[in-house]
Amino acid sequence: MKELFLEGLSISYAFAGFVCCIAYFPTIRDLYFYKKTNVNTTTYFLWTITALITLLYSFYILSDVLFRIISIANFVLCAVILYLSLSKVSRDELASKKET
Repeated sequence: MKELFLEGLSISYAFAGFVCCIAYFPTIRDLYFYKKTNVNTTTYFLWTITALITLLYSFYILSDVLFRIISIANFVLCAVILYLSLSKVSRDELASKKET
């Protein structure tokens, strides 16, 4: 019974990690294709830092491959959103300087 519970928990964790990663794609789409600026850069900066810490923890402390994969995906997706957000802010600042 314990093995069945742990197997179910592992499957649930993998599914939850997959869903969390998919949840980033609407934001990436909005930033990349529609050039929207509705992303809080400070929030994604902090999330990227915490995702990096989690990623390092997964490599140096844990030996769980599934956790590593989800940590890598989480970090990469947070970093992509942060990069797109910062590049959008930079483009907006350049455009406003050209107008003045």
